[in-house]
Amino acid sequence: MRRTITTLLLIAACVYGFACAALAVFQRSFIYFPQPAYPTGLAVTQRLPIADATVLATVHEHAGATAVIYFGGNGDAAALQMPSLVEAFPDTAIFALNYRGYGGSSGQPTEAALQADALVLFDDVRARHADVIVVGRSLGSGIAIRLAALRPVKSLVLVTPYSSIEELAQQRFPVIPVHWLLVDKYESWRHAPEVRAPTLLIAAQNDQVVPRWSTEELLARFRPGLARLAVIPEVGHGSIVLSREYLHLLQEVAPHERAAPLALKNR
Repeated sequence: MRRTITTLLLIAACVYGFACAALAVFQRSFIYFPQPAYPTGLAVTQRLPIADATVLATVHEHAGATAVIYFGGNGDAAALQMPSLVEAFPDTAIFALNYRGYGGSSGQPTEAALQADALVLFDDVRARHADVIVVGRSLGSGIAIRLAALRPVKSLVLVTPYSSIEELAQQRFPVIPVHWLLVDKYESWRHAPEVRAPTLLIAAQNDQVVPRWSTEELLARFRPGLARLAVIPEVGHGSIVLSREYLHLLQEVAPHERAAPLALKNR
């Protein structure tokens, strides 16, 4: 009997060890889902001045002082998001980053690489446009918030944002020591206090990927009065971008005459 128990414990330990090792080795395959390049008649592709990889931005060109930078979700194709962005920001230049491995960009996506590429994109855009609005969706919200903590962003919009990917992963794998194994943690909560731009967080009522507590935890990290949360009813994590209210909320921060000012009170 004792031998049987010992054998079962050894088997359980081996299975647990294998699960931890598999998560450590394949963790980025759970975070990133690279998409191919898609053609669009609304934009052109530009290469960023980055030496160690070919990193592309999908660009809708427009003259003027204001530009929008968009960081998509882990399964987004930048070109496919451009029509809704153009509708929300019709009088504005728009730059959507194609992450490494996405949309014709070379290399492999990592948090460090994507964060560094975002800074290069911002600096390149800011050299041509005085005011830069930053929009980050899902995975991209973690890139956008760190950028806004380091650069003079005019306005920040975070769509289905999380407090950290580490927390989400720990919830999904409760028996795995995620804190010790996860490399790309995207700790948005850490950067929120450093953001000085007015910020709008947009959540989906039926989000099955980012729970509300994670978004509200992030909201609480911003400076008092700087950020607000809008919740769109009857939409999920993916379908939120198809909502007309989503477009209307984006239009609140748009620089054209029809846009309403970004209010700072909670809805």
